Amino acid sequence: MAWFRRSQPAAPSPTAPVADPGDSPEALRAAIGSVNRMINASAGRLPLRAVVAARRITDVLAEIVDTSEIRPLDVYATISVRGAVGDYLPTTLRTYLAVDEDLVDVPRPSGSTPTRSLLEQLDALEGSAVAVLQATQAQDVDALMTQGSFLRTKFSGSDLDL
Repeated sequence: MAWFRRSQPAAPSPTAPVADPGDSPEALRAAIGSVNRMINASAGRLPLRAVVAARRITDVLAEIVDTSEIRPLDVYATISVRGAVGDYLPTTLRTYLAVDEDLVDVPRPSGSTPTRSLLEQLDALEGSAVAVLQATQAQDVDALMTQGSFLRTKFSGSDLDL
């Protein structure tokens, strides 16, 4: 009598989320390298301070990615690095490079110049990158402290020992 029963649709099989290959340390390093090439190629049109600031940012981002050699990057660090190299830093630089060279040091109604605005934006990006690096390093310290507590508990004498 099985042919009289309504067949139940097969339940979808659960699948594990697939990691985005763009999130791998190798892909993040490649993206950082791409931004460095963009900075170097544009160095003649960017203020020297901006070139130095932009390269400091990519250096900090590389330090963040390098922490993945100790343990996997957390999602916050991955998103932060990806956003910085995939959007924020290149967009900031491209926007400045689109400004006519005769206008980069002309004050706008706000009183700021495009050059000053560029440097302020780069300072903000660097501050954000440094904060992510510090948070990543703090997690490493927390992990070390947790491991130390575990080892002390595991291998120290117990109060129950006679």
